[in-house]
Amino acid sequence: MIDLIKSLLRKKETSKDVAKERLKLVLIHDRSNVSPQFLEMVKSEIIKVIQNYMEIDEESLDIQLTKTNSDDGERVVPALVANIPIRGMKNAGR
Repeated sequence: MIDLIKSLLRKKETSKDVAKERLKLVLIHDRSNVSPQFLEMVKSEIIKVIQNYMEIDEESLDIQLTKTNSDDGERVVPALVANIPIRGMKNAGR
């Protein structure tokens, strides 16, 4: 019942939101030289693992593959950046 209420209260994605998400994927793909399908697969796997331990806000989730300087500052390396809003912790079987 609660899931039904949440789904009804969840804001509907507008075409603007869909277009923005697609543009993000294209930009990430261009920066990282990996396919958008690969990024979606990684995002899906990350969500599955985290949901074993936490309740997260998938609507506000943002995962990006970008580039950053290495620790030694001598080269540019890929970086996975995730902003995952946590709604609550699940019982860890204690």
